[in-house]
Amino acid sequence: MFLVSVLLVSCARMGQPDGGWYDEVPPRVVGANPVERATDVSSKRLEIRFSEFIKLENATENVVICPPQIEQPEIKTMGKVIRIDLKDSLKANTTYTIDFSDAITDNNENNPMGNFTYVFSTGKEIDTLEVSGYVLNAEDLEPVKGSLVGLYDNLADSAFTTQPMLRIGRTDGSGHFRIRGIRPGSYRIFSLVDSDNDFKLSQRGERLGFSKDVITPSFMPDTYRDTIWVDSLHISDIKEQHYIRFTPDDICLLSFVQKQTERYLIKTERPEPDRMKVYFSTPSDSLPLFRALNFDDKDAFLVETSAKADTITYWLRDTTLINQDSLRVEMTYTMTDSLGALVAQTDTIEFLPKVSYEKRQKKHLDDIEKWEKAAEKARKKGKEPSKPHPDVKFLTPKIDVPSKMSPDKNIYISFDVPLESVDTAAIHLYSKIDTLWYRSPVEITSRNLPPRTYMIRGEWRSGTEYSLEIDSAAFRSIYGHVTQPIKQGLKVGEDKTYASLFVAIKGIKNDTAQVIVEMMDKNGSCVMRSVAKRDTAEFYYITPGEYYLRAIVDANKNGQWDTGDYSIDLQAEDVYYHPDAIECKANWDHTTLFDVNRHPRYLQKPRSMVKQKEEKKQKRKDRNAERAKQLKIPYNRDEVNKMF
Repeated sequence: MFLVSVLLVSCARMGQPDGGWYDEVPPRVVGANPVERATDVSSKRLEIRFSEFIKLENATENVVICPPQIEQPEIKTMGKVIRIDLKDSLKANTTYTIDFSDAITDNNENNPMGNFTYVFSTGKEIDTLEVSGYVLNAEDLEPVKGSLVGLYDNLADSAFTTQPMLRIGRTDGSGHFRIRGIRPGSYRIFSLVDSDNDFKLSQRGERLGFSKDVITPSFMPDTYRDTIWVDSLHISDIKEQHYIRFTPDDICLLSFVQKQTERYLIKTERPEPDRMKVYFSTPSDSLPLFRALNFDDKDAFLVETSAKADTITYWLRDTTLINQDSLRVEMTYTMTDSLGALVAQTDTIEFLPKVSYEKRQKKHLDDIEKWEKAAEKARKKGKEPSKPHPDVKFLTPKIDVPSKMSPDKNIYISFDVPLESVDTAAIHLYSKIDTLWYRSPVEITSRNLPPRTYMIRGEWRSGTEYSLEIDSAAFRSIYGHVTQPIKQGLKVGEDKTYASLFVAIKGIKNDTAQVIVEMMDKNGSCVMRSVAKRDTAEFYYITPGEYYLRAIVDANKNGQWDTGDYSIDLQAEDVYYHPDAIECKANWDHTTLFDVNRHPRYLQKPRSMVKQKEEKKQKRKDRNAERAKQLKIPYNRDEVNKMF
């Protein structure tokens, strides 16, 4: 009887591969205390029970509790139970949502449960409205991951800086957010990378986004099409699925970090013996005042400021001071006090080099000894030393010359130390016509360039070969070192090897702003830029290839993108991307239309340029179907799942 019963059961069940079927059934909720969607809840301890042992991945990042909790709740996983202990007092007549996203899986096979939100209310009703959208970096339209997005029913601007958010969501890797459990009404919406976890804008360095629009959550019936595939190539059916659509679902917040307005001293250092550096949080109209305490500071420095004027370098002119390890100064500078006013501050600072004079001198003597040994070996072989004596130092420039230069470019030459003089008569440019070399006009300038950088400009002609020749001692540093003779060849490319591009700009609403259009490579680096004139940006001498376009609405016409300031209701300057790659071919004039309003901002940046990639959502595995296919045995998902 036992053998017969086994035979009957084996005939009734499906063929099972060796080792058994995989468990593909995700965990499910079998109970909760309070029950899901309970009302009049007063307990701050919540327990959710599941059908099997579960795991909760990274609760701190993945679980969003709303209303936001000032004191972080305690979330524990205990076998088949998730326990949440809320520390904040429960608010009256409020819907609470605990959004686990897709962070819950079973313990053995990691089958994801899918998006799960636990809801309860301290009042008589459950609020069910939702809003959703995206948060992007205003400067480059990159998705902002991990930003809070919050609602206020207080519509005053001051609410964002004085009150915690009412309802919140958090952005994922694509910058997308969803806020659930909203009651009917009117709201303002903000985004915030909340560094101090107080759910409001309390520090100027926090990344924020805001909108002046008042949103009114609502819902409507809608449909979408669900495609059922036979395989990767063939469609079995297309079904219309009805659902409730919550709106608005296309909110786009452009986030930025406000300019630092508080001025303070960040640090001081002496990275090399010949220079001292002072770093401030913001620039100032005046330089700090130095009073030397252990050396003579008369004509001791050459002062150099950074492009943003927030870093100051003091180059030491005197070799005696360079060799002095400790330089103590009394520095007076302006800083912001607790009331936001600029006041004078005086500090005593000691500048010490990273390597002491004694160690530097020892290394120098070792270098001389090594050079003398190498020189002696060379002389025995009847040769001259391959390197100059360590005491003989030359000024070594960095010359930026492309292998094939376009006619609209120039040569740049930069130095590691400041120059005392430049002999322009010692700089020569020759062009090759047929087989003969002829002198060509050339000029050198440092105007509007970074410190210690010079531009050498010539009359570059298409398809012409040039030779740049610089005599010895043409450049002299403040330490008396000079350059050796320099000879640099280059060739200017022919016109037919380049492309041209004309970009028509459409949809910019700010008539007083100038529009800067940038051509970018796939890595997001700017290759060329042009200021649009009469709504058209022109690019010439483009190296053939694939490019992307970005437009900056330069409202203050300073030639760069500028951030916003919430305190004065100023948004960051608008940035737009052309969603398609532009293919530029040699010897072609290309024209394209850049309609900045053709796509919403969150769909503009080409996916190949987006650095913040979307997280891979946990998906249910289909290993049983694959296994059955390989073993050529019958398979029914529903029947197999009943086994688990």
